[in-house]
Amino acid sequence: MSQPTKRSDQAVPADGPAAIRDLPEPMSLRRMVGPGVVAVGIGMAAGEIILWPYLTAIGGLGLLWLAFATLAVQFVINMEIERYTLATGQTAVAGFSRWWKGWGVVICLAGAFQYVWPGWATSGSTVFTYLVGGGDPVWITVAVLVAIGVLLSLSKIIYRTVERVEIVKVALTLFFLAVVVVFVISAATWGEGAEQTVTGFGQIPEGVTFTLLLSAIGAAGAGGVHNLVLSNWIRDKRYGMGAHVPRLISPITGQEEATGGDRYTFPQDEANLMRWRLWWKRANIEHFFAFLLVCFLTITIMSLLAYETLFGRDDLKSDPSFLSIEGGVLADQVGGWLKLLFFAIAAVSLWAAAMGLLDVIGRVASDFVRRNYLAGSARWTESRLYLAIVWAEIVLGSLILLAGFTQPLGLLIVSTCAASVVTLLYSVLLVRLNLRDLPAAVRIRGWRLGGLLVAIGFYGFFAVAMVITQLQKL
Repeated sequence: MSQPTKRSDQAVPADGPAAIRDLPEPMSLRRMVGPGVVAVGIGMAAGEIILWPYLTAIGGLGLLWLAFATLAVQFVINMEIERYTLATGQTAVAGFSRWWKGWGVVICLAGAFQYVWPGWATSGSTVFTYLVGGGDPVWITVAVLVAIGVLLSLSKIIYRTVERVEIVKVALTLFFLAVVVVFVISAATWGEGAEQTVTGFGQIPEGVTFTLLLSAIGAAGAGGVHNLVLSNWIRDKRYGMGAHVPRLISPITGQEEATGGDRYTFPQDEANLMRWRLWWKRANIEHFFAFLLVCFLTITIMSLLAYETLFGRDDLKSDPSFLSIEGGVLADQVGGWLKLLFFAIAAVSLWAAAMGLLDVIGRVASDFVRRNYLAGSARWTESRLYLAIVWAEIVLGSLILLAGFTQPLGLLIVSTCAASVVTLLYSVLLVRLNLRDLPAAVRIRGWRLGGLLVAIGFYGFFAVAMVITQLQKL
């Protein structure tokens, strides 16, 4: 097991030259599995369990094409985020901030806004009350958030804790999906899903607003700052040049800190480029199967389940109560055991996502603040900043709930709309980052560059459409 690289507390200039190191030997594909699972584990929540099934319940299966298109462009975006960190060991946000610190400020503020609304945790608590037959979702959520904060605070290597939690969550969810395929979804529903995905391509069902659409594409897979933290996760997993950068360690364990202020480059000789090609190939394989394929299966099956059980009903409300109705239908069609399993998996899944999202904003913000403003501080190490930010988010989220803003779907729509807008912003920045700041042999080109430009147009269209429709209502 590799040990964290030792480093002095001396400040590293934010715009200093990249240090030259050899690219480490690629690890096996099995050992690389992790960041994609964490990304899908955190993302497999608001969109897959609530927003996309709700859209299917009210508008049918004609929007599945949009979910699949979103996942495709996210794969391209995510791999460009990974490309930069694989090649430099530096996070994408740190790369943006080398040009102008304001980019980091904007992204951190957008992330704080996106995740301070505790919609994921609140939705999980609401579903938990369906499971146990009562309870106050507000106080349950506050207790869950505090428990998450304690777990992250006591973790020796924080990434490992998050990875293990999300792997368990993904495994449980895949088990539930297999049960649903066997016991609930009919062959006719599968056929309708395939047909409507093709015939409905490019069309928006009646009754679905652009605000809901922007929210849904922000919640399909990852989205927003969630994608950017792939840089931090693959660094802590020791991908590529990230192996030269120390990991984020809890200060409570007394271990040395990890910082994200380093930027490396490797010699452009044949030995290093051969290693690069293998790293890049395996990183793509890991993300395709661990992230893209699992997201695809989850959105598809959960949407088909909602169509099978809820489509055509006129008693659905725009809140998680539709999950209660769905659970009741499952109990009637299959048995009470499936209802309980559905509620248990949904609650655990949403809570695990809440944990991951706190980790996301903690990592992105602490990396940026430490590197740009507190690089010389002996007191405010990156790990201490991380915990301070995580606990600040917990306190703010709890205050929002206790102040009375407890509508989970409303919280999720606010959060996921913000995710789509910030994804548009950093997709533009990634084009410059991976064209100008990487050596010619490893920079973005060809269909990857074209895919990133398509992603910009994709998110830009829905963001502009939402703004126009909102202005028309004034």
